[in-house]
This record gives sequence, C-alpha cells and structure tokens, in this order.
Amino acid sequence: GCFECCIKCLGGIPYASLIATILLYAGVALFCGCGHEALSGTVNILQTYFEMTRAAGDVIDVFTMIDIFKYVIYGVAAAFFVYGILLMVEGFFTTGAIKDLYGDFKITTCGRCVSAWFIMLTYIFMLAWLGVTAFTSLPVYMYFNLWTICRNATIVDGANLCLDLRQYGIVTIGEEKKVCTSSESFIKMCDSNELNMTFHLFIVALAGAGAAVIAMVHYLMVLSANWAYVKDACRMQKYEDIKSKEEQELHDIHSTRSKERLNAYT
Repeated sequence: GCFECCIKCLGGIPYASLIATILLYAGVALFCGCGHEALSGTVNILQTYFEMTRAAGDVIDVFTMIDIFKYVIYGVAAAFFVYGILLMVEGFFTTGAIKDLYGDFKITTCGRCVSAWFIMLTYIFMLAWLGVTAFTSLPVYMYFNLWTICRNATIVDGANLCLDLRQYGIVTIGEEKKVCTSSESFIKMCDSNELNMTFHLFIVALAGAGAAVIAMVHYLMVLSANWAYVKDACRMQKYEDIKSKEEQELHDIHSTRSKERLNAYT
C-alpha cells in the first residue's frame, strides 16, 4: 500500500512544469541578485573614478535611475516567485492524480479556461523578458568597451585612450565626465577588482535573463499541451455523456416495450 501510494504521488507530479519552474527561479535569481550587485558596483565606480555626485532636489540623474532599477528588480523577484507557484499549481491540476481525485468534469471545465489564461500571460511575460534581455545587454556592451580600453592601454605603450560617459547618454552634453589612460583615476580603475567584478555580474545577470526567456518558452509548451489535454478530455466527457444518455433512452424504450408485451399477453 505504501509503495503504491508513493508511485501514485510521483505519477501526479508535473515534471515538465517542475523543470520550467526551477529554470525560471534560477534565471530570476541570477538576474535579480547579480543585477542588483552590479548596479551597486556601477554607483561606486561612477562616484569613485568618474567623480560624479547625486543631483540635489528632484532632478532625475543616473543615480536616481539606478535606484528605480533596483526597485524594479525587487518587484520582478517577488512577482515571478508567485507566478512560478501558480504555474506549478496549474500543472498539478492537469495531471492524472488530481483528475482521479476530483473527476473529469471539474478538471475540463475549469482547467481549460485557466490554461488559456496562463498561456496568454506567459506569452506576454516572454516578450517582456526578451526586452529585459536586450536591455541588460547594454551595460554588458558598455563595460566590455571599458574593459577593452583597459586591456589595450596595458598592451600598447603610450596610447591615449579615453572613455566619455556622454557617448552612452549617462550624462548630458554640457557635462564632461571622462577618464583617459593617462590619468591616475583610470589606472586605479583598471587595476581594481571592482570593475572586473561588476562586468562579470552584468554578464551573469544577462545569462539569468536568457534563462528566464527559455523558461517562459518551456512554460508555453507545457501550457499548450495541458490546454490540448483538457480540451480533449472535455470532448471525451461530452461524448460519454451523450453515449450514456442514448443508452439510457434505449434501455427505457426496451423496458417500455417489454411491459407493453407483458400487458398484451396478460
């Protein structure tokens, strides 16, 4: 009895949804954790080596935008933690174990609407994560340029290379915030572990966003399969209802005729 119960429980686990949920949690965790730390490292680099300060008042500067991105990361982490749980619950409600407990009718009538709703939401979230992945590639590109300048400065002697933040829209055209290879700040920045760590954190955050996109695609396949399953189950349920109704009508007709023959014979 215990062995059969364990087999039944293992058979009711939606393994496809479980794999997609693990991939989603891993991707979101990498994106949110590494992205948050990379943004904090960016603030330290801008303040230490580019000598930038926060603007007074309600002016929206690069530091304010970084703070907004951090709050967005908090919201993304909480929202997709809940969404992963909801998708796992939806997966459980379309497995054979739940079907045996609650019957065909409840699963097919409610499950098809729930699956269709989650398909639409997951498709929207997949497009959103594609945008997040593209946006995360921008700081990776910027730090790659900075890392390349540091590397070229050590290889080529006497090279005067500069990095101007106005090229990336971080500061306005009127402000001149740049560092060159001949300055002491640039040498300290290239020699520090902070630049290398921030660069790799953004790379890992980009990989996490890509993993979240793959998880969304996986969820779309799982939800589409579940929707097709409950749709076929609904059709089968209707067929069984019509069949049982016809059989009941034939049985009633046969019983009526038997009674009429018995009465005529009597």
